[in-house]
Amino acid sequence: MFNLALKNIFFYKGRSITTFILTLVSTMLFVVFVSWQDGSHNAMLENSLKIYTGAIEIYHKDYRDVGGNEYLIRDVKTITDKLSNINGIEAFSTRYETYGLLSSKEYSAASMVAGIEPQKEKLLSSIAIALKEGEFLDVNSGNCLYAGSELVNKLKLSIGDEVTFIGGASDNSFAADIFKLCGTFKTGSFEFDSSASFVSRAYFDELMYAKNMASYITIKVENLDNVEIVNSEILKVLDDENLESLTWKTLMKTMVEAMEVDNIFGYISLSLFLVVIFFVIMIYGFINVSSRIKEFGVLKCVGLSKSKIFALLFYEIFILTSAAFIIAVPIATYICYYYSINPIVIEGIAEMYKDYGIVSDEMPFNFNMYTIAWNIALIYILNFLSIVYPYLFINSFEPIEASRHV
Repeated sequence: MFNLALKNIFFYKGRSITTFILTLVSTMLFVVFVSWQDGSHNAMLENSLKIYTGAIEIYHKDYRDVGGNEYLIRDVKTITDKLSNINGIEAFSTRYETYGLLSSKEYSAASMVAGIEPQKEKLLSSIAIALKEGEFLDVNSGNCLYAGSELVNKLKLSIGDEVTFIGGASDNSFAADIFKLCGTFKTGSFEFDSSASFVSRAYFDELMYAKNMASYITIKVENLDNVEIVNSEILKVLDDENLESLTWKTLMKTMVEAMEVDNIFGYISLSLFLVVIFFVIMIYGFINVSSRIKEFGVLKCVGLSKSKIFALLFYEIFILTSAAFIIAVPIATYICYYYSINPIVIEGIAEMYKDYGIVSDEMPFNFNMYTIAWNIALIYILNFLSIVYPYLFINSFEPIEASRHV
């Protein structure tokens, strides 16, 4: 059957070339599209995690839903001592966040003011390397304020200017101070740059009465793929029903859901394309077998069984699909690999989509052989399904009727 299928492929050149080209194009487009879509989502996630959000964060229960000073983490040192003994944690730091009013001589703006540990923060987030003007904080920065560039623009501040802060301390009393703007940052995340500002914890804890307290503890893991394993170890070590340890999948639930929805729409769009390709291949196959009814009738008269006829059609589509894969798969794989290392850069796309969390003009691809393998398997399945209707059509004729068909 294999040799007969090979002869039929060369004899019916039009149908063979069409099937070959359609399979070639659809395979390349499918593999490259999925790689680009996965790569874009991975980049969005990694950029978001790099900016400020940790892979894992530890909270007092209800802090995220209710908020308030009664849900601050107390006795932070005991917890951080426990974290030091867990494998898989690369770095961790405590943060004390509050929301207050910052005022320059003429303007005011609400801001999230966070007390951070500057040296540890360099290992955990990109706010230090996002320095735009001035300098980053250190443990002895005193009342220095490190603020987002968009927030600074709102307040019309320059490096060295004074800015008044009013907020609530950890004991629910008012806290007020005068900060000095020492540095500005620009991460590319518009919302973050327009609302966040930082002060060294060594100074901020005194102002807010927040020694040995934290809004939460942020953690960076050595391997993001093992985040669930590390988180389960943290929960065991904490052994405190008032604390919860959450991974980025929960912390960034909105983004994860948005990416899942985007994936669904992307696959729907691509599915429509593949369905069109499927029907075109099937129609060409149907037209081909329609012109070969007499041939199949003769074959059935000399004893060719239905299973042999199915095997003949199967080998024909198998050979054509495999031949297309020999060319399409290496090319598509190389494209995915190349652009995973050298991302496509579209100038201005981050600025255009800054409200959606896009912080880079780069569009990297995801190079994953498992993903490429299931992409190829799907095209194989669709092509094999395309012979089902032509096969049923042929078998609707009796052998004598088919052999006399004109």
